[in-house]
Amino acid sequence: MKILRNKQIPIDDPQRFSIAVSPCQTLQSSGIHPFNMMAVKVESQELNEMEERKQDFTNGEKYFIYSPTEKTSSQNIAQKTGTRSYFMCQQFGKGFNRKTKLTKHIKAHTGEKPFRCNLCSKSFRKMDYLNRHLKIHSGEKPFTCQQCGKSFTEKGHLKGHMRVHTGERPFTCQQCGKSFTQKQHLKVHMRIHTGEKPFTCKQCGKRFTEKGHLKVHIRIHTGEKPFTCEFCGKSFIDKRNVIIHMRIHTGEKPFTCQQCGKSFTQAEHLKGHMRIHTGEKPFTCKLCGKSFTENVHLKVHMRVHTGEKPYTCQQCGNSFSQKCHLKVHVRSHTGVKPFTCQQCGKSFTENVHLKVHMRVHTGEKPYTCQRCGNSFSQKCHLKVHVRSHTGEKSFTCQQCGKSFTTAVNLKYHMRIHTGEKTKSFKPKNPLTVT
Repeated sequence: MKILRNKQIPIDDPQRFSIAVSPCQTLQSSGIHPFNMMAVKVESQELNEMEERKQDFTNGEKYFIYSPTEKTSSQNIAQKTGTRSYFMCQQFGKGFNRKTKLTKHIKAHTGEKPFRCNLCSKSFRKMDYLNRHLKIHSGEKPFTCQQCGKSFTEKGHLKGHMRVHTGERPFTCQQCGKSFTQKQHLKVHMRIHTGEKPFTCKQCGKRFTEKGHLKVHIRIHTGEKPFTCEFCGKSFIDKRNVIIHMRIHTGEKPFTCQQCGKSFTQAEHLKGHMRIHTGEKPFTCKLCGKSFTENVHLKVHMRVHTGEKPYTCQQCGNSFSQKCHLKVHVRSHTGVKPFTCQQCGKSFTENVHLKVHMRVHTGEKPYTCQRCGNSFSQKCHLKVHVRSHTGEKSFTCQQCGKSFTTAVNLKYHMRIHTGEKTKSFKPKNPLTVT
C-alpha cells in the first residue's frame, strides 16, 4: 500500500484521498500493524464527515494535511491525530483540526457577530459571550467573595479578585519583572515594551493599547458623558474620573505618603509626590535639559519653547499656556475672590495669594538671604533684595538707558518720559483737625 507523507492535497481535488484499506492479514504481511490500519480507517471516516459538512468560508481552497503515524502505540496515534490541521485559514495560514474552530477563527478577522442583545443591540461572536453580557442587564452576580462580599458575574472574575486578598500575582513580565493578578493585565502591559497599539480611533487616528481606552476616547468626539456626580451634577466620560471627582465632596484621600503623612485623592498624585522625597525627576526637556517630577509638568513646560497658549479668554481674547492661569484670569472679569482670610476677611482670586497674605498675621518669613540673613515673606522679595548685593539691575529704560532693580521702579521712572502723573488718593473719611 502506498501512503502519502506530509503532503497537502486540496479537498476539492477528486484525487484527494485514494488510500486503499486492505484486510488485516494483507496489512500485516506488508509489515503494517493493525493499529496503523485502524488509524487509516479513522482518518478515512473523518474525511468523509468533513466532505459532508464542508462549507465555503473563503473564496480560496481549503486543504487537508495528511501526516500518517509511524508509531505503533494507540496513544501516540491519538496525539498525532490531534495535532493534524485539516482546515486552513487562507488569510493567515493558520490550521485547525475541526470545522467549528475554523468557523470561530474566521469570524474573528471578518468581524462577524451574529449574536445580538435585544436590550442594547450589542453584538457578539459567540452565544457564550452574549449570555455573559446579559448578566449586566439582569444584574445577576452569582459569584460572591467570602472575604469582602463583592459579587461577580463570572467565576473567573471572582478567582482573579481573590488574588487581591491573597496577594498572589502569578503572571510576571519577563522583560521588567512586574507581576499581575490576571493574564490579560500582563498581555496589556507587554504592549508597553512592544509599542503595540492595536486599537485605532477612526475619527482622528489616535491609537491605544486597550479597547476600553479607545471606547472612552470616542466619547470626546461624541460628547457623551454617561457618568454623573450625584452631589453637583457634573458629568464625565469615564467612571474612574467621576469616582475621583466625588472625593472632592467626600473629602476622601485614600493614598497617604508614608514619609510625611500627606494624603492624596489619586494614586498617581502620591506617586508624583514621592519624587519630592527621592529627588527623582524622570521627565527631561530635550531642548533645555530641565527635568520634572511629572510628565504633565514637562508637557506644560514645553509651551515655553513652542509659544503655545491653548487656553483663551472668551471676554478679552488673552491666551494662556495653562488652564489654571485662564481660570484665575477670568476672575478679573467676574470679580470673584473665593479665597478669604479668616482673620481679617480680606479675599483673594488665588489660594496662593491667601497663603502669602497669612504670613502677615503669622509673621512667617521663610525666605532668607544667605549673605546678610534678612528674611522675607515672599520669594520674589528675596530675589529683589539679593540684587542689592549683586548690583544687578535687570530692568532698563529703552528711552534713556537707565536701569533699575525692579519692574515697578522702571514703571515709575517711565512717567518722567510720558508725563503721566502719579495717581492721588483721597481718604474716605478725611481727618478733621480741631
